[in-house]
Amino acid sequence: MVAIKKVLRYCVLIAFLVNTTGLKAQESMLPDVSNELLGKLIDTAKKYYPRLVTFDHRIIIAKENIKKAQLAWFDMFSFSYLYSPNNSTTLVNPSVLNGYQLGIYLNISSLITKPHNTKQAKEELVITKLQQDEYALNLVAEVKNRYYRYIQQKTLLRMRTLAAIDAENLMKQMKYKFEKSEETFESYNRVMVAYNDRRQNVVISEADVLIAKAFLEEMIAMKLEDIR
Repeated sequence: MVAIKKVLRYCVLIAFLVNTTGLKAQESMLPDVSNELLGKLIDTAKKYYPRLVTFDHRIIIAKENIKKAQLAWFDMFSFSYLYSPNNSTTLVNPSVLNGYQLGIYLNISSLITKPHNTKQAKEELVITKLQQDEYALNLVAEVKNRYYRYIQQKTLLRMRTLAAIDAENLMKQMKYKFEKSEETFESYNRVMVAYNDRRQNVVISEADVLIAKAFLEEMIAMKLEDIR
């Protein structure tokens, strides 16, 4: 009868651990989600994330290329002048006209290609802006993903920490009863193993939180604590 009671008591203790963990697992991460903070994270990423910032400079270059293509209309014209003094006419170098002579030349090839080059420069600006918009959408989605993952890992850490505290309290009770010979070593050892497992889960969750935080900070290009 004594052995049966101890087995039953052990089963109750194990069930307590399982049920406690189950209750903690039902905790929601949604209350920890801050849309205000998320909005600040997105704005910060758009402002400082290097790859998105490069699009601003590419747009500046594209606009300068449009100006260059538009000013290139003058390249199709070339001007020249010739000065022939009145006394420069010789039998070897005869000259009908004397004095200053001006010449204007029109490059037909440039006249044909310049509209095409201007249109191409404008299209490149449109493409660059569309690429910027596309990457901005991807950036927003990625910031949200990493922020939610960070909140998820923090919630799991809190749950596992509470489970470890419950397991520690149970372990202390079992240790007290074992020292008074009210529990077997086998029962005490199993509770110790369960407690160590939960402590190990806490350490794993702590690392997961730090990793998730680092990934999030990579997107916003600054420390999370610096966001105001």
